[in-house]
Amino acid sequence: MALLILRLSRKTKKYLWRSALAIFLTLNVVSFAIAYFSTHFSDPGSPGIAKPLNLKTPSAIDLDYTTQKITINKNEWLETWFIPVAKGSAKGTVLMFPGNHDSKSKFLLSSAKVYHDLQYNTLLVDFRGAGGSSGNKTTLGFKEAKDVAIAWNYAKQAKLQQPYILHGTSMGSAAVLTAVAKENIHPDGIILELPFARSIDAVRSRVAGRHVPTFPLAELIIFWGSIQHGFNAFSHNPVTYASQITSPALIMQGSDDPWTKIEEIREILKNLQGNKKLVLFSHTGHTLLITVDKYLWKTSVENFLDKINL
Repeated sequence: MALLILRLSRKTKKYLWRSALAIFLTLNVVSFAIAYFSTHFSDPGSPGIAKPLNLKTPSAIDLDYTTQKITINKNEWLETWFIPVAKGSAKGTVLMFPGNHDSKSKFLLSSAKVYHDLQYNTLLVDFRGAGGSSGNKTTLGFKEAKDVAIAWNYAKQAKLQQPYILHGTSMGSAAVLTAVAKENIHPDGIILELPFARSIDAVRSRVAGRHVPTFPLAELIIFWGSIQHGFNAFSHNPVTYASQITSPALIMQGSDDPWTKIEEIREILKNLQGNKKLVLFSHTGHTLLITVDKYLWKTSVENFLDKINL
């Protein structure tokens, strides 16, 4: 190949180098834009992905609640909904965190209703960038881990009923794993619904879902996302964080999830250091599992919580 290039005319070589440079620049411009618009939300009416909003409240499913604003600093806050059970009957508190590009009203309310029926208080949290919380950015669970820690510390300071369970869905599960590994919090249990193992694999699967070759586009998206958000997204790997976690853990996963292979889920399970269980929902993709098989979801969660409360 090198010998062939040497034999080409100067004009042909110049054309090839210009073409290669044009392709390289185009790939970088495209990947920069994808990284930016995938992780920065826009105001209503503006170009881009709109910030996820809360379109209904717990009242819509007959649950009493209070809105709690957790102040981070003068410009940042987390909006939460606290849904209590009858006074004196709470078995604990479940802190709930939604997925990427979603708010607490879309991802968490149906699960919160089941927890309420099981006599657990719930604290539903909007990550910064979503719902009623401040900001307009998302980072695949990396910086959201600090929001998990803030909510956990808030629950302690507010003296909400123990034990404390962290429940994350999709990106929320990555934030939970990151927080427990890095933010010095010690929940009594964690529930991981639809987690992913590695950020690069999460991006690759979504690029492949668009029927586009993943290399080098996925790597460039991660690279530019790292630059834009100020951290190394290549090392943001929940499967690695799992090896530092000793809390009891329940993983719930769809067997046909197009974004995360079962082998990756089993790797997370293997790395978790405490008591752990994996529940697979047959013939199910990346969707809210409670809407697929409510009985399996409820019994799995109930059995897990009962063991924590022994």
